[in-house]
Amino acid sequence: MFFFPLPPPKERRRLREANALTRAQVAEQLGVPRRTVRGWETGRTTPRGPKGEAYGKLLASLNVRMLTQTQTQTQRRTRASTPAQEDRAETRYFGPTLTPAQAFDALYAFCAPALVRQTYLLTGRRELARESVERAFQAAWQRWPEVARDPDPAGWVRATAYDCALSPWHRFRPRYRHPEPPPAAPSDRALLDVLLDLPASYRRTLVLYDGVGLDLPETAAETEASTPATAHRLLNAREAVSARLPELSDPALLHERLAELASTERLRASRPPTVRNASERRARFWTRAAIAFTIALIGTTALTLRTAPTQYEPPIPPGEAVPGVPPKVAPGPLSEEELELRDKLREETASGPARLLPFPG
Repeated sequence: MFFFPLPPPKERRRLREANALTRAQVAEQLGVPRRTVRGWETGRTTPRGPKGEAYGKLLASLNVRMLTQTQTQTQRRTRASTPAQEDRAETRYFGPTLTPAQAFDALYAFCAPALVRQTYLLTGRRELARESVERAFQAAWQRWPEVARDPDPAGWVRATAYDCALSPWHRFRPRYRHPEPPPAAPSDRALLDVLLDLPASYRRTLVLYDGVGLDLPETAAETEASTPATAHRLLNAREAVSARLPELSDPALLHERLAELASTERLRASRPPTVRNASERRARFWTRAAIAFTIALIGTTALTLRTAPTQYEPPIPPGEAVPGVPPKVAPGPLSEEELELRDKLREETASGPARLLPFPG
């Protein structure tokens, strides 16, 4: 029960009743007897195997549906014109509603533990997996009205966490330049090595399809690729895994091994209030940074306007020839007469005081 962790027995029953489902309807969807569902909700038995995974997926969908309905109820309630009308509308039609913080905490508590383990399969780094999930939920809290109205808020957070985990900028961070200790079991190390050797797009497709259990169109939509391209990536990823680990050529067995690999690691996410507070601090930081940048830009513009010249000063033009004045001629080679004169002067040149005596008149 790795990708869809089961809530406590009381929460299972609450999710079923909140979505107006009977035990018989749940049992029919899962293909199990009604008494089995009763045992799961009372805690007498624990869901296991494929039926348990199907039960976890059903509870996840019920939780997402409940969060979506809660957001819709809140929007309708705010349209009431008076507080009395709000109370009557809430009591008559919808019953008690959750605050945004409560709805966010419920989504985080339900999805974060499994999402950290999924992200670990993408990166092979425990701390990076936890950080990516927290960053994704911080972004979700900053844009909570949009995320709450999304038909699949869990998918929105998952896609954001995967994008953050697979960002190529992590390789430049000093703390992520060195590999982390591998899993203890040799089989787990072999499988993780195969996953990390795959291209990022192949790895993401394999985890979504064979790990999370999405169908091909949903996997294509989340990876922002066409369905044929997604199928090609999936087949290539499976071939790469089966080439090095032939015992995992069966997709069902591969799914079980992926679940076991992530479940063996002790990966824990922070508490929901911690994530919400970090998101608010990050939002305040970037808001103040934007204000400081705007003030600096305004100051620079004002200084430029203050020191700029108030009138136009034309530049000094380059020199031009004056009409009627012949251009200065550069000296050329000496003529024969000039050469003879130069030689004569050099021969007759005297040095010393005799040169300064005048000839008698």
